[in-house]
Amino acid sequence: MPNRPNILFIMSDDHAAHAMGCYGSRINETPNMDRIAAGGMRLDNCFCTNSICTPSRAVILTGTYNHINGVTTLSTHMDNRLQTFPKLLRAAGYQTAVIGKWHLGVGPEHCPTGFDYWNVLPGQGLYHDPEMIEMAPSGERTVFKGYVTDLVSDMSIDWIRRRRKDRPFCLLCHHKAPHRHWEPDARHAHMYDDVEIPEPETFNDDYANRAAAAEAATMRIGRDLNERDVKGVPPDGLSPREVKKWKYQRYIKDYLRVVASMDDGVGRLLDTLEAEGLADETIVIYTSDQGFFLGDHGWFDKRFMYEESLRMPFIIRYPREIKPGTVNSDMVLNLDFAPTFLDYAGVAIPGEMQGTSIRPLLGGQTAGGWRTSMYYRYWMHKAHHNVYAHYGLRTLRHKLIYYYGEACGQEGAINEPTEPQWELFDLERDPCELNNVYRDPACADLVKDLKAELHRLQAEVGDEPMPEVE
Repeated sequence: MPNRPNILFIMSDDHAAHAMGCYGSRINETPNMDRIAAGGMRLDNCFCTNSICTPSRAVILTGTYNHINGVTTLSTHMDNRLQTFPKLLRAAGYQTAVIGKWHLGVGPEHCPTGFDYWNVLPGQGLYHDPEMIEMAPSGERTVFKGYVTDLVSDMSIDWIRRRRKDRPFCLLCHHKAPHRHWEPDARHAHMYDDVEIPEPETFNDDYANRAAAAEAATMRIGRDLNERDVKGVPPDGLSPREVKKWKYQRYIKDYLRVVASMDDGVGRLLDTLEAEGLADETIVIYTSDQGFFLGDHGWFDKRFMYEESLRMPFIIRYPREIKPGTVNSDMVLNLDFAPTFLDYAGVAIPGEMQGTSIRPLLGGQTAGGWRTSMYYRYWMHKAHHNVYAHYGLRTLRHKLIYYYGEACGQEGAINEPTEPQWELFDLERDPCELNNVYRDPACADLVKDLKAELHRLQAEVGDEPMPEVE
């Protein structure tokens, strides 16, 4: 098939859209990532269907929801016999590779399949001198000296240069950064030393007028960031509020430093495409596996269905079809990535994939009947950060969340049920999601309609609702 594009799919871990220059960040500049957006399109409403690393990656690879692919928590690793878009591309003649973070399990049943080459980190991986597993289904590990972000970028560049010139390629360059514990390299260790990073609007959220889940979560900047996270202990004599401010500055500066290293690597990858004469015929995507709280609501981490965690950055460049400097606000899901890649490659999209190709949107077309609502489910009840299991609906204006609060027998969840509760937010009037209006009598009809839409989506995607309280 002539003119099949190459695909360079760059994905990071826990990089929030509001820490990117092209998304108007108040706290960060990302000049190389911004090159992708300037040369193509920025998606403003790209969302994940489960804001945690392993499940989101499984959704991206398979194009199916987690209750279908079986990867619901960090402990449920992906069966590598599942159909994925790299397998389909490879069968269609693409050269395929994944380098960097895999996070879907190791060993014969979980290691990468469908790739001509792979070299991945075991689990989260280390920032410095990481062990990696190179083409070894048995899980044999080799230490690679250096900084993980540079190593992943270097290996990706080397693979592009050594590729077969007679076949298109699909390269998954998947970074560890900016995942906790945010360890910068020497080049960026002193960035922001003399700068005070502004605190977010909801930094001092008191979790009033919300479900109990918000107050119960153990991911507060002041209380729950530890010595390893902030690389030290607060000075003596600080008040709790001062400790929180001190920890925030330490946390957010290291977060931005590791992003800066990654941005440098993105720039080198883009330069490599240009040097190899591939820029015009390569689709370049930059995204993250989910969003992240950067002090928003006084938190770090993700998991919740709140906007900062739910929203994923997604920028894409393809000169043949995507107009430079464009923006799209349609509702796009990580579920749509696999069908989109297959569409561009001219490969049939399997009927079992539950996403939809966004190629028409990227080409500037208005897709008739495009979704106006989405379904989300977080299964990992109370584990790690005491976030209650929940599912919910997001429409273009409203968000309905049900904290059903049960482990449901899921591996990696804690079997300690919590009282079910609902939240409803009007995102137009309350974009920071501080005012739960579920009990407002004026919203009774709205609640009824949103619940009906939630149940319609659950039936459509094949997920079973939990017993619901009023």
